Amino acid sequence: MTQHSQVTEPGHAPGRKRDASRDDALCQAALEVLADVGYDRLTIDAVAARAGAGKATCYRRWAGKAELVVDAVGRMKAQPELPDTGTLRGDLVELTCHFHEGDDAFRTDVQAGLVSGLVRDAKLREVFAEHFIAPRKEVFRVVFDRAVARGEIAPVADYDLLSDVVPSMVFHQMMLTGRAPGPAFVHKVLDQIILPLTTPNTNTNTNTNPHSHSHSHHSATQTRTASS
Repeated sequence: MTQHSQVTEPGHAPGRKRDASRDDALCQAALEVLADVGYDRLTIDAVAARAGAGKATCYRRWAGKAELVVDAVGRMKAQPELPDTGTLRGDLVELTCHFHEGDDAFRTDVQAGLVSGLVRDAKLREVFAEHFIAPRKEVFRVVFDRAVARGEIAPVADYDLLSDVVPSMVFHQMMLTGRAPGPAFVHKVLDQIILPLTTPNTNTNTNTNPHSHSHSHHSATQTRTASS
């Protein structure tokens, strides 16, 4: 089982071999129920019935529906392998390529059902953050650290913020259009937002005040008018 799906599984007998196919069937059933009715109305009974299994079978594997759903979503959106292309952009392209894979209505419904639960259920947020988000953020951190070690970028002040940019913008597009954006959109986010933020700014005279130019121009105009 991968890192993101290492959830508590009470009642599993020591030494007893797990039936992986049963795990897969239960996780698929959980995704289907999640897509159909959302997280709030999802029950272990409904998942077990959909998979043709007993409720006890679920509880031998997962502590509750939060752990089951996070494991199921983690299997649908597997954690990417740690890339090592030799450049930050190359690593980020490899790392984010899965964001636009599997563009279909079912995945969109699953994610919509998950989000509805994350908004209202503290337990789901806790399990999702620990077993889904944290491992993925760690992969981003390693990629940025490698780029710093190569001298490619300056040290990164906020890994969490940078690692949130692509998934947040992809999700925003999905909510607006009902479809995951293609690779061109993801590459645009990398090239126009993330990479410029991580590249050291050598122009120390850059003025970040958006009104400074117009103010200076106005002052200069007044000076010319007064002197004429």
